[in-house]
Order: sequence, then structure tokens, then C-alpha cells
Amino acid sequence: MITYFTSESVAAGHPDKICDQISDAILDEALRNYPKSRVAVETLVTKNRIVLAGEVTCPEKLSYQSIARNVVKDLGYDKERYNFGYWSPISVYIHEQSPDISQGVDTDGAGDQGMMFGFATDETPDFMPLPIVLAHRLVEKMDEMRESKKMPYLRPDGKSEVKVKYDNGKPVSVEEIVIAVPHDPKTKKEQVKKDLIKYIITPVLKQYKLDVPKTEHIIINGTGKWEIGGPASDTGVTGRKIIVDTYGSFARHGGGCFSGKDPTKVDRSAAYAMRYIAKNIVARGMAKKCEARVAYVIGQREPLDRNIECFGTEKTSMKAIEDYAWKLLDLSVRGIIEGLDLRQPIYKNSARYGHFGRTGFPWEKINKE
Repeated sequence: MITYFTSESVAAGHPDKICDQISDAILDEALRNYPKSRVAVETLVTKNRIVLAGEVTCPEKLSYQSIARNVVKDLGYDKERYNFGYWSPISVYIHEQSPDISQGVDTDGAGDQGMMFGFATDETPDFMPLPIVLAHRLVEKMDEMRESKKMPYLRPDGKSEVKVKYDNGKPVSVEEIVIAVPHDPKTKKEQVKKDLIKYIITPVLKQYKLDVPKTEHIIINGTGKWEIGGPASDTGVTGRKIIVDTYGSFARHGGGCFSGKDPTKVDRSAAYAMRYIAKNIVARGMAKKCEARVAYVIGQREPLDRNIECFGTEKTSMKAIEDYAWKLLDLSVRGIIEGLDLRQPIYKNSARYGHFGRTGFPWEKINKE
């Protein structure tokens, strides 16, 4: 049976991703100063304006404006023509965590209620669905070419979209590629398309042993023109790219975002735990595809519900899989935080190109035991 699936990703300089990275940079700085800091920070960016709001409980005073400005500058917003940059005015509305919430968290309870999902598949070496992996790699390569000045006419911001053909559940080809990226108008769009195919699309697809679609199936800047990207064109807010952050709609999502939240917030830590469990089940060869699910109650230490689904791809009994899964990690809030060592300042780098499928994060480790 032939089917198709499409996923998207966004560049590091996309307005929503600017916000995610600022929020997580604040979290990192709080954890660097005090590993048990409580953080729930939202960022908004728009034309020539940055707004920070939320709750931070940390014994050290943090320089919120400096943190935000450094992120924006590193992302390439350093020219007046963008109508947004590291010099833009910043408003800060951050206070301490509510005592009603902290009384539950202080006793190792969950910082909120909710359902969290983790997913893994053996269709790529990353144990991720191919459409979202390709979408991530395209925007990552695009950012790399801009930052290295190999394509100096590119500007911050950008998006990708990839349509993959499946034959009986196995990915076999890339059918369509869409890339949107702002660029200097002095460079003609025909040259931009030619360079994107040569320096970005072809190397990424070659890495996964895939053919490049015909030129008519590659769409660059669908409206025909994009000169200025970023917050001057599109207001950004923390937590709006939850599907980009996870599995590209290939798996279910509990609805909670990750960025700007310390690991007592199970929206983040439990989603990481579920990815860790699902990935290890697939990496161990127990199933070709796996979804792990958990649910929590605010203030309670242990999960309300937990489940493993392998969609009929299991290669051993579900009881054996479940026995293995629930021994991998203590699913109490403290058990997840300590088991995955989540009080480290590692989160800013997770806030671009997806939280899953990349090395360097504790939830991506494969258990060798």
C-alpha cells in the first residue's frame, strides 16, 4: 500500500524558535547558578520588541536582558534593516513561582498535570520518522550555510517541508521539498534555488541515500519573494512549535511545550522519559515502532497512568516489552530528573532542530545493559 507523509521544521532564527531559545537560555543560566531552580518563562518577540514573562525561583539574580540579547545576536539579527535585533527594547515581567504550586513540587510532586508521549521507529538511524528528520536537517544545513558565509545572501529565519512516499510502511522516496528563506533581493530567486539544491538539499538527501526530486517538485519561497524575515514579519511566542519539536505529527502529542520549563514540569521531563523508553525498546530490537505514554497529577510523585504501544510491530511479547520498559527508568518525578540527570544547563541547544533524534542529550542515550 502506497501512502505519503509530510513534516515541517523551522530555522533557528524563526520567531517562535527565537523565543524558545531565549526561554531555555534563561533556564540554563538559572540551573547553572542553582540546579534546583524553578523556571517557567515565556518569551514574545515582534517588530523591534522583546517581552519576557513568567516565574523564576533562583537564589542568584539573573540578567534577563543580557541573556536575551546574546541569543538574538548569535542568531544573526544584527542589521537595522531586519527591524529587530539584539538592541531591541526588552520588557521583563518575571516573578517567583506561586506558593500553591511550589508546595507540591517541594515534596517531589509533578509541577503540573498532563499526558506525555514518546515515540521511536527504526526507519532511520536516529530512531525518528524520516519526514521530520529530513526537514530538520534541511533547515540546519541552511543555517550553517548562512552562518559560514558560504551563502552570504541568506538572512535569518526560514522553514522546510518534506513529503515522503511510503510503500507498506517503509519510506522509499522524497516526493516534494518546500523551503522558505529570506534573502538579499540582489540575488535572483533562480540563483537561490540553484544554490539551495546544490549546497543544501542534495547533501542532506545523499546522507540518507535518497534521490533528489525533480526541480518542479522543489518549491522555494512559494509566494515568489521573501526579503525580510524574523519578528518584524511574524510575531513569535515560546512553545508554538510543539510538533516541530517532537515527531512531526507522526506520533501523538500531549499538548504541552518544553522550552522555558525546568524539569519539575513533567510536560518536559516526562516527554523526555517517554522518548528514552520508546527509543530503547526499538534500539534493542524488541519492536520496529514504539509509543510510550504517561500521565501525571499536579503535586503527585507517581504517574496516574502509563502504557506501551508497538502497533503490531513487536518481536517479542508485550509483557516482556513492558517489563523491560518499566525497569529502565523510575517514573516518579524525582526518578526521571535524577535518572536522566536533567538539572544540567543543556536546554538552549535542544530548542532548535527538534528535541529528539540528536546526540548529546541524556534522553537519547541507548542503554547497553
